[in-house]
Amino acid sequence: MLHLAPAIELEYTSMQANQPPLAELFFKPKNVGEARQPSFIGRSASFQCGATLRISLHIDDSQRIVEAKFKAAGCSVLVASASLLTDQVLGKTTGEAATLCQRVLIIEEQLGPVETARTDCPGLACEALVAAIREYSDAIRDSWEGDQALMCTCFGVSERRIEREIDENHLTTVAEVTRACNAGAGCRSCYPLIEDILDDHSRSERFDP
Repeated sequence: MLHLAPAIELEYTSMQANQPPLAELFFKPKNVGEARQPSFIGRSASFQCGATLRISLHIDDSQRIVEAKFKAAGCSVLVASASLLTDQVLGKTTGEAATLCQRVLIIEEQLGPVETARTDCPGLACEALVAAIREYSDAIRDSWEGDQALMCTCFGVSERRIEREIDENHLTTVAEVTRACNAGAGCRSCYPLIEDILDDHSRSERFDP
């Protein structure tokens, strides 16, 4: 065991206490590994540096993330970003987690100073997590047995609700639909579906006598 002089030991303890979040998350990362089954997987990679990231989520029946794990091959900023993000989404719904991932700058700020060449790493972490949520959303839509077709799984918005909003408020874009009923505000896997509904509505209006 290493014994330090009192003054040196105090300085060493102070250095540990004042360690920036990025270093702390890199040297002591949280949530490394695989989420328990059934899990949903998201991946991201950088062509610039060759970094890769894999995030797995276990989601309960109320759409809350109860376990989030990651495996990374990359720099300290990527590891720290994945550690921070997977910890912050625990207990959140898929919609809340996906919305968090749209605020990459906030996540970057929590890491502390990051080299300019590595500022893409928080975005890679968000990209992988949203990809995992999209895989979950697609699975939920495929197995949905409700009376109304489910479009946006993140916020539970049905096809009928979207059609009604488009018809009553004369909406013409996905962004307008999102503002009206929150559909598409999460993982955005429903964007193509909303676009189809908008196209169908536009055609029906054009050909109505």
